[in-house]
Amino acid sequence: MLVGKLVFNQSDRTEFVFRVFTTATEFQVLLFLLFLLLYLMILCGNTAIIWVVCTCSTLRTPMYFFLSNLSFLEICYTTVVVPLMLSNIFGAQRPTISLPGCGAQMFFFVTLGSTDCFLLAIMAYDRCVAICHPLHYTLIMTRKLCAQMLVRALGLALFLALQLTALIFTLPFCGHRQEINHFLCDVPPVLRLACADIHVHQAVLYV
Repeated sequence: MLVGKLVFNQSDRTEFVFRVFTTATEFQVLLFLLFLLLYLMILCGNTAIIWVVCTCSTLRTPMYFFLSNLSFLEICYTTVVVPLMLSNIFGAQRPTISLPGCGAQMFFFVTLGSTDCFLLAIMAYDRCVAICHPLHYTLIMTRKLCAQMLVRALGLALFLALQLTALIFTLPFCGHRQEINHFLCDVPPVLRLACADIHVHQAVLYV
């Protein structure tokens, strides 16, 4: 109850300040257009991959199934970061985010990033089976197994992200406004702002 009350009270008054890229208007416009262009390219490119895999019957194989899901994850992964970053470029001179907002961004960022890594490992396993057991490939890599591996990767990522985010945001943060030396709520920059012993948290992060 005491920890919960502390976190609740802390969430009411603590906010984080992002480090601004630049205060020069000309560079702000240039950065905004550059990041917006890259974001649109990511959206269009990955959406095109998903559309091609879904509409072309010859691509309905495990490899392209995982590839289309990887593209979907990339869309979500960048959407967690880029829109807020774009709004902060032309926002206030000291763009801020609340403690719950920072926790939510970190949770989704870690979840999607972890799922991305697990999915790449699954795709490597898929290619390994295709090379080492070509005659049994279709019997091993069934649709059911592919779906199960994808769900398990997401479930494991959710579990790890929830544990890590909860571990970090039960720490006390000194002061009402803390500057994050980053453009998003990533784990290491936020962890450095805690006014408590973080050796255990750093060990968990490295593991």
